[in-house]
Amino acid sequence: MRTLLSRLSAISLAACLLFTGQALTTPQRAAAADPGYLMTHFIGEGSTGQQIYFSHSTDGLNWSDLNGGGMTLRSTVGTRGVRDPALVRAPGGDKYWIIATDLCIGCGQSWDDAVNNGSRNLVVWESTDLVTWSQPWLLNVAGAIPDGRNAWAPEAIWNSETNDYVLYWATNATRGGVLKHRIYYARTTDFRTITTPQLYIDRPGTQNIIDTQIVEVPSGVGDFRYVRASGDGQITLEGSNSILGTWTDLGNLSGIGLTGSQVEGPMWMKFRDRNEWTLYLDQYASGRGYMPVTTTNPSAAGTYRLPASGSYNLGGTKKRHGAILDLTAAEESRVLARWANTPAKRLQSFNFQDRYVRHANFDVRIDQNVTGPDAQFRLRPGLAGSGTVSFESVNFPGHFLRHSNYDFQLAYNDGTTRFAADATFRQVAGLADPTWSSFQSYSHPDRYIRHYAYELRLDPITTTTARSDATFRVTN
Repeated sequence: MRTLLSRLSAISLAACLLFTGQALTTPQRAAAADPGYLMTHFIGEGSTGQQIYFSHSTDGLNWSDLNGGGMTLRSTVGTRGVRDPALVRAPGGDKYWIIATDLCIGCGQSWDDAVNNGSRNLVVWESTDLVTWSQPWLLNVAGAIPDGRNAWAPEAIWNSETNDYVLYWATNATRGGVLKHRIYYARTTDFRTITTPQLYIDRPGTQNIIDTQIVEVPSGVGDFRYVRASGDGQITLEGSNSILGTWTDLGNLSGIGLTGSQVEGPMWMKFRDRNEWTLYLDQYASGRGYMPVTTTNPSAAGTYRLPASGSYNLGGTKKRHGAILDLTAAEESRVLARWANTPAKRLQSFNFQDRYVRHANFDVRIDQNVTGPDAQFRLRPGLAGSGTVSFESVNFPGHFLRHSNYDFQLAYNDGTTRFAADATFRQVAGLADPTWSSFQSYSHPDRYIRHYAYELRLDPITTTTARSDATFRVTN
């Protein structure tokens, strides 16, 4: 999240970062058998850019967009947009959460609205496997803060001293007569209820602090168990041996030409095959997204190095403020299968060839000449069985075409056996033309997807007209 000052004045980065001549040896890639890394992030402004996106890397420096570069989760609550996602894994590896800023700039909300009268909530998703996620919910974290005006850039870290999570975020509030962003924290075990918010980090005078992320450092590296990087006019480093204890100022990254007016959104990553860390920083001032600076000792400001030209690649989408998780082999297998880069397709009607299947307000019909994301679906491996397909919405990921009482709707996958069966179909030769396709219901094999009065239904097919209504072409 950019600093308040940066929102009030335009700042150029071009003359501030001099990457040429910086020496940094490109690290060796991890062994091919090693699991990689998952980044969750947003990609820009607007209702589609401010959603949840996933990217994958085998070495932590070269990233590939998952899900064809499309969003993987979409907020349907609050402002209906999210930024600054954090990805949290439970200590036992049996549960995960994504927590994010409830903010959608350019969706009827300005930066001034967001700063002075924004959402006091965070948006939260929960999963047990990283692939099937709950519906999002709102967690009010700033409502109990006197004059709290927003809640931005959440993070969370497990605290073994208290056996719960320290959830921390930035809120613009007045304290001691000074209105500015400070970092607050609360404790939680489930990201549904929290303790009373407390002040966590404040800076002198009118200096704002908005972005903070903590990394745990192994014994023998530096003098502190935890290091945090914060955007507070600089990229300030601090160290502590207790998450809620006293923190020591360790310096900043101005020595390599980086300040908080140029970069934001610090995001830690530990290379799994060596004692080296990357602190990713979002180059918001120049609009270039993340870049990695590396160190072998997070608590020593003088050890950080800018990247050499060509030493990293962020993939096809711009990576904005997020979080990185080092994956286990099982997690990686699930993630890559679920978010495979399956191309988006349309379903064209056989007997009304200017019409395509589309969803509108979660109802499903065929409409004329639709080309946008409402008419685009990813044909995923069937949720209920091999050799079948399920139709996942491109602009509402996690939502599938599903029949209920033989009527079709776009519905969120609730993970039940019933949903899987109702959203699964066998793709067979077209009933009206074998060069096209028809889709037989998995749960009602005597019925097929067909349109009737332009609405999608699940019907038995007994007439010539019905065979034409039940025939479609899978096309771009």
